Amino acid sequence: MMLLSLPTMAGTILLEGNYHGRNLYVQNPFASEGVGFCTFEVKVNGQVTTDEINSSAFEIDLSFFQLNLGAPIEIRISHKDDCKPKVVNPEVLKAMSTFEVASIGISKEGVLAITTTNETGTLPYTIEQFRWNKWVEVGEFEGKGNPEKNDYSIQLTTVHSGANRFRVKQTDQKSKPRYSFETKLTSALPEISFQPGDGKKVTDAINFSDNTLYEVYNAYGNIVAKGVGKRIDVSAFEKGTFYLNYGTQTATFKR
Repeated sequence: MMLLSLPTMAGTILLEGNYHGRNLYVQNPFASEGVGFCTFEVKVNGQVTTDEINSSAFEIDLSFFQLNLGAPIEIRISHKDDCKPKVVNPEVLKAMSTFEVASIGISKEGVLAITTTNETGTLPYTIEQFRWNKWVEVGEFEGKGNPEKNDYSIQLTTVHSGANRFRVKQTDQKSKPRYSFETKLTSALPEISFQPGDGKKVTDAINFSDNTLYEVYNAYGNIVAKGVGKRIDVSAFEKGTFYLNYGTQTATFKR
């Protein structure tokens, strides 16, 4: 009679992200039967690590693999089915905002050009413009994540008359934004006007003299409309007073 050796039941913890120069730490309990530790194998990008995993806590030394900063990484922690190790700091594989601005500028045609270095993860950038006494988000583009040189060129549609100020920001898992320095442009575009005019009553729509970025707030300070365009349909607005940001100016209207 032949006896078959059944495979030991096992589980796997899968971690994916990018290398940012930091190692992982794992809490490794005993197996439930009390013999040996929970983890029996760790692989980094398909290669078995040489780390000492037969202990209650161990470090996955990612520097051993000589990865470039920002390189994609996959970690598989194989463990016995009746227990589960815990990765203490999985956030070290998440993209971090580390960019530095080599240059930033904007052309008369409204093309924002920016060159960055030291990116270590593919995080989006947000473009902000200073208007109405605050910074307003006016666009977004995806970071390339290259630690060397990254060139970006974005056509903006929110340039207004007079002095324009722009910057970009990036926010990682720490939720604390990092900003570039500003770039400025003086535009000869005419000032935007609108009908029926400041303080007037509006029945159906507001019409601007040209495309413009706009925001509309109700009497409670809640934003009820925003965008870029030449017309705002207000026919569904409730009756009352509204506050309008447009062009470089602010105004009120009644519905």
